[in-house]
Amino acid sequence: MDPDVGVGILKQIKRRQQALALSEKAVQFATGYSDVQSVLTLAKFLEEEYEEELDEIESVTDDLETLIEDAITKPGLRWRLNCLNKSLGSLRTGDFGFLFARPETGKTTFLASEVSYMLTQLTDESGPVIWFNNEEQGKKVMLRVYQAYFGVTKEQLLANPKRFKREFQGRVRGRFKLIDNANIDKAKVEKTCKALKPSLIIFDQIDKIKGFSADREDLRLGAIYVWGRELAKTYCPVIGVCQADGSAENQKWLTMENVANAKTSKQAEADWILGIGCIHAEGAEHTRYLNISKNKLTGDTDSLPDLRHMRTETYIEPTIARYKDIVNYD
Repeated sequence: MDPDVGVGILKQIKRRQQALALSEKAVQFATGYSDVQSVLTLAKFLEEEYEEELDEIESVTDDLETLIEDAITKPGLRWRLNCLNKSLGSLRTGDFGFLFARPETGKTTFLASEVSYMLTQLTDESGPVIWFNNEEQGKKVMLRVYQAYFGVTKEQLLANPKRFKREFQGRVRGRFKLIDNANIDKAKVEKTCKALKPSLIIFDQIDKIKGFSADREDLRLGAIYVWGRELAKTYCPVIGVCQADGSAENQKWLTMENVANAKTSKQAEADWILGIGCIHAEGAEHTRYLNISKNKLTGDTDSLPDLRHMRTETYIEPTIARYKDIVNYD
């Protein structure tokens, strides 16, 4: 059990015992077997303990300069795609969002492209990037991360594996953890995050995380997304990946209505939502259409207000596992 959860439970048990003792003393006073002072003493003791707990609760600073520095001026994790920097801005602790698309659209390639760039931004004090993978084979994903990190093809990796391994391990220094398990559950995730104190958490796919139950599937998924937000507030930014439903097939601009197995529970918990559209037209095989259908992030100093709910075309290069901007927003 998480220590904070355990302490909370013990405090609740203690308060209930104190309340029971107070009620018993009140009954004794009412029946003439005790005095009013005994009741008041117990009541005052219970009130003082509760006030001490309230004093332990930290409030958000009202220092405007500090707020601007932490929420806007000081960058978090920046995107490789400049269009996302202009729209969403940095990812910071507390930020939870997800991307969605149809199968075989390039969701994992998008993650590899962006995460490999974010790895270059980690400092000596940064925790690792943890990628929880329960979708594609883990070794294939790791190869794609290598390709995206260096911007090279599979053939180039095969031509000189020792060099790329040496450079990747020397630069990243073990701060990329790919957890590959088809049965990843809530407890395993929490234990891993507590031990490693990550700088970024990835779930591919978040809907498949086990350890949640509800009467309806949309409510079960909603509980997962509430939990994802809690992880973001506790540790670091969290990015989830899920599927788009059949209505998104051969569509450019995906909206929240195209998210699979969801009414409002998944969408309500996210700070940002990115849909990746793809059409089957000739000549558009490598074009991907990005639509920001939700954006509650504060952005950076170079973010553009007009692009908060951006629609833009990007180019996917599957041979090097990268996405590239088509439109220049500078």
